[in-house]
Amino acid sequence: MPDFFRRRLLMAMALSPWLPALGARAASVDDSRIISLEWLPTELLLALGVMPMGVAEMYNYQLWVGEPKLPAATVDVGLRTEPNLELMIQMRPSLILYSSGYGPSAEKIARIAPAMGFAFSDASGKPLTMARKSLMQLAERLDRVPQAQQHLLEFDAFMATSRARIAGKAQRPVLLMSLLDARHALVFGKGSLFLQVMDELGLTSAWQGETNFWGSAVVGLERLATMDNVDVICFAHGDDNLMQQVSATPLWQSFAFVREKRFCRVPQVWFYGATLSAMRFCQSLNRALESL
Repeated sequence: MPDFFRRRLLMAMALSPWLPALGARAASVDDSRIISLEWLPTELLLALGVMPMGVAEMYNYQLWVGEPKLPAATVDVGLRTEPNLELMIQMRPSLILYSSGYGPSAEKIARIAPAMGFAFSDASGKPLTMARKSLMQLAERLDRVPQAQQHLLEFDAFMATSRARIAGKAQRPVLLMSLLDARHALVFGKGSLFLQVMDELGLTSAWQGETNFWGSAVVGLERLATMDNVDVICFAHGDDNLMQQVSATPLWQSFAFVREKRFCRVPQVWFYGATLSAMRFCQSLNRALESL
């Protein structure tokens, strides 16, 4: 069969509502054949010691997430919003993981292979609490409950150590941000993973304004002019040139936290992650507060 027609047939099979999902009869999940379409479930997999067969947007993963590193053999399956369905069919995954409400519909994904979705947060606005629940749900699906329990024990011990290490270092509210372009920044507050971690560490967030479901907000840089007596931590994401451009502007140089040298750039941390991101955030937070 010519490749063109073979590709069309595979796509039709995946998207035809009357066909059963490929792999639906599998009694268990082959954890060497799991595809993750979003970086939150990717992190959950890695916390369980499972290496994904495929991950969406691996290049951007390196820019925005960074750690943990993905194995060199991991296959890039396309965009998180529009993954390469044809490639995914050919890979014959045993399970596809996705973030609820992001990317392709659950129904479309489930026509390729069994699927499992995870929410970033819920009505409580506690993403870290949700992450713990999601980790256990995935562990039950993959028969890795002991690994999940061990990870959470290590996470709790890490957080206790971080509280003791960071106590007393923050003398002012902390503004968390990341540059988006020459005029806008992403800031974090109510409902964010970072805020729940800061609450557990006894720190105060400087951003008390509006946030979306994920606990972040896009704001014009001019709004940072109102931030007095705060420490500012900025997450990089391969944007050194942008940072140089912004820092040379009169607006940026007028900010109190810039003039008073209370601004610190740190490596990328995934804003919408789970326990591994929370731990990486604590490490960055500790190093930043020591330097401010």
